[in-house]
Amino acid sequence: MNEDIDILYAEAEEKMNNAISHLTRELSKIRAGKATPQMLEGVMVEYYGTTTKLSQVSNINTPDPKTIVVQPWEKSMLSVIEKAILAANLGFNPQNDGTVIRVVVPQLTEERRKDLVKKVRAEGEAAKVSIRNARRDVIDSAKKMEKDGLPEDAVKAFEKDIQELTNNFTEKVDNLLKNKEEDIMSI
Repeated sequence: MNEDIDILYAEAEEKMNNAISHLTRELSKIRAGKATPQMLEGVMVEYYGTTTKLSQVSNINTPDPKTIVVQPWEKSMLSVIEKAILAANLGFNPQNDGTVIRVVVPQLTEERRKDLVKKVRAEGEAAKVSIRNARRDVIDSAKKMEKDGLPEDAVKAFEKDIQELTNNFTEKVDNLLKNKEEDIMSI
């Protein structure tokens, strides 16, 4: 029966790791004043009748902290990409020079920084909820096992271990949020 507990623990750990991975991806999309290719992650373009990610039809790089350069693999895609970046409503004004598209990342205002911090905190809270849901699910499963004959003290020990795991992952979320907030608020 102890292997059942180990399986539940591994399941909880996997779900909590997935929550951290998702949070990391979402935080990378929130701009902090420095240009990164991930800022254009959600931009979709029409490519031969199919909606495609921008990164699949072009090279995206950052030659300096304030500029993103998009170099499409086909010159005919320049205007399509330019329109897609504008349509994504990211607050960018792409400039098409005939070979590449340059996106100058504007300085963030204090108000915009505060809005981004709120967004970061909301993402963090969603990750924490996901972690707590994983904890609840495995504890419920352990209690069902207890009804099926698992010793009560084994379930109590498992609950304690899961709570420790939950606390560790919540701390990871707090650290990620703290770092991102510092990144956003630094000028």
